[in-house]
Amino acid sequence: MAKDENVCCEKFKTMIGGQALIEGIMMRGPDTDAVVIRGKDGLTVECTPRKLNPPKSPKTWPFIRGVFNFLDSNIVGVKALLRSADLAPEEMQEEPSKFDLWLEKKLGSEKFQQAVLGLAVVMGLGLSILLFFLLPMVISGFFDRWIPNNLVLNLVEGLIRMVIFVLYMFLISRMGEMKRLFSYHGAEHKTIRCYEAGLPLTVENVRKMTRLHPRCGTSFLLVVMVISIVIFSIASSLLLSLAPGLDAMRGSFLYRLIMIVFKLLLLPIVVSITYEINRWAGKHDNWFTKIITAPGMWMQNFTTNEPDDSMIEVGIAAVEAVLPQQEGADRW
Repeated sequence: MAKDENVCCEKFKTMIGGQALIEGIMMRGPDTDAVVIRGKDGLTVECTPRKLNPPKSPKTWPFIRGVFNFLDSNIVGVKALLRSADLAPEEMQEEPSKFDLWLEKKLGSEKFQQAVLGLAVVMGLGLSILLFFLLPMVISGFFDRWIPNNLVLNLVEGLIRMVIFVLYMFLISRMGEMKRLFSYHGAEHKTIRCYEAGLPLTVENVRKMTRLHPRCGTSFLLVVMVISIVIFSIASSLLLSLAPGLDAMRGSFLYRLIMIVFKLLLLPIVVSITYEINRWAGKHDNWFTKIITAPGMWMQNFTTNEPDDSMIEVGIAAVEAVLPQQEGADRW
């Protein structure tokens, strides 16, 4: 049986999930976050209680919670990635630059770490917006003279966005230093698959699982891109109907700039709607959820690799570290 043909008899769905790190895995449970790194002396497991929002907080409201959870996941993820760089074997660590040493001396160790974390989050989000949203908007803008139909223009923009995303994922999957990271990503998925199948978390059981999982962040990003086509088409058509003078400017630099800024302001709405769709899809199994998760499952052929047993051990330790004391508290 081929590795990716292994079946996973899912008995329940868990909200536990995480991400791959440098020689490790970060896992998030209902009340605990865990970073597990394999160093030269074995596994290092660091657990942190999650800061949960009060039940009536606006951060828990549907169509609002998506933006807060997205930002929180990015901050926690970057923080875990930076921590994994500190805990990774020495041969994998980079020497700090003179600028880093000077900045740490000026700010102090704690403030320096906060500054690095903040900068990393901003740069990560900024690069994603630039590459997957701003660039497709700019490219598609050059077609507005020849494509008067707003829906068609947004479909062209969405197609360009998809092509850039798939090409980006394919290229980084070919990079040597990313292959181990994607293997840890595979270990994360396989371990969660084993847990959801109700099997004991052993290397042998985890090894049999598929490395593809429908609730991966890759699926979230792809759904974001599809939802953006719908939202951008509806909202931009509404804007043009409310401001007919704007349509007369079509083809000009100012028109393109206005449309780009307008669509960027819509991104929180896109993220919020996508979060609710993915949350719903994560709780259900039907033809619709299979359709919307299928592209993300396919993309995971690029973003996950088969892990070795040592990586699987990291995945097992990460899941076990975040299991709730009350059985079933992590289930959807």
